[in-house]
Amino acid sequence: MAETVTIARPYAEAAFKLAREKNQLEAWSETLHLLDLVVQDAAVARCIGDPNVSTEQLQSLILGVCGDKLDAAGRNFVQVLEQNNRLAMLPEIRTMFDALRLEHEGVLEAEIHSAFAIDDAQVAQLVKKLESKYQRKVRAQVSVDAKLIGGIKIVVGDNVVDATVRGKLDAMSAALIR
Repeated sequence: MAETVTIARPYAEAAFKLAREKNQLEAWSETLHLLDLVVQDAAVARCIGDPNVSTEQLQSLILGVCGDKLDAAGRNFVQVLEQNNRLAMLPEIRTMFDALRLEHEGVLEAEIHSAFAIDDAQVAQLVKKLESKYQRKVRAQVSVDAKLIGGIKIVVGDNVVDATVRGKLDAMSAALIR
């Protein structure tokens, strides 16, 4: 069976191409986010793939929940996904679309994990340093993880800067075991 990434990629790329051509990247991001939320709802998720629920019923359910928040292109996208039995792929499609959009806009995503809450000024300072290092705009998501004991860990793509007490303890432990 093909991996979900392989199945979702053509749909994400098609949505991205259409959004870019129509200069509607933000609108398509919102549409895919909405559809992702709808298909992950427990009641809707049960209907997806249920042989007792027809294509028309499922489309009607999803389009009804979304209401006027979907334009004609969004409605057409739902219909295409349903006809090809790909509605369950919406989370992956949205993730890939967002990655394509960030790449197109020259934005890097950074995950900042801190042992303690950090204020907006500290986040802004970290983002400024990351933007200087990577020469690109950086969008950061901050989370607090008490298991880190102290310090911060920053993940940008495949790069990890681990300046945490937990990371240093793990490194010392590994060095002692060798």
